[in-house]
Amino acid sequence: MSCFLSNSSVGKKFVMSVTGCFLVLFILFHMAMNLTAIISPEGYDAVCAFLGANWYALAGTVVLAAGVVLHFLFALLLTLQNYRARGTQRYAVTVKEPGVSWASKNMFVLGFIILVGLGLHLYNFWAKMQLVEIMGGHENVLGFGPTDGAALVAYTFSQWYYVVIYLVWFFALWFHLTHGVWSMFQSVGWANGTWYPRLKCIANIVATIVFLGFALVVIVYFLRSFCGAC
Repeated sequence: MSCFLSNSSVGKKFVMSVTGCFLVLFILFHMAMNLTAIISPEGYDAVCAFLGANWYALAGTVVLAAGVVLHFLFALLLTLQNYRARGTQRYAVTVKEPGVSWASKNMFVLGFIILVGLGLHLYNFWAKMQLVEIMGGHENVLGFGPTDGAALVAYTFSQWYYVVIYLVWFFALWFHLTHGVWSMFQSVGWANGTWYPRLKCIANIVATIVFLGFALVVIVYFLRSFCGAC
């Protein structure tokens, strides 16, 4: 089984599909959680406290980290395999898309941008919240408690450069999902001439919901800080 997953192209795509599905579900959950910060900062802080450094949150963090590592590792293996087999032609699919999309030809590049953005996000939030709690601290370097999520969001997005960086990150994620969501169904054999346009439409809807949900939090908090400074 392990040889099939690591040596077979189909096996690698299967791992990409499973980990991709898991990560999309997490992204949707994380987006919904973030939207709480707009409606009720107190409610958002309560969610942060519920997750925190509790055993279930730590277990989820480990599983999530493993999913990200596996997804990126197998993406790297597939990209190298495709380069060796077809030169610069990447991400061949069984259903021919009329006019290959830019995203489908640059999934690895988009994935790398997303990974860099994830590193920044971990620095801005995880390292100042859950990690602080894990280390037994009562406040981070900014003076916020590890469960003061809304205050940390407000501080981070009061700075225009973080607003720009995060919006670029979300835009890269949108491109990645417009191809990735339908591709994960195609990789397990669910895409055909009938279902391809439907899955493509679903992928665009999911990607747009994710982009708008995350971007809304950033923009709302930036506008609040901007108006508060006026």
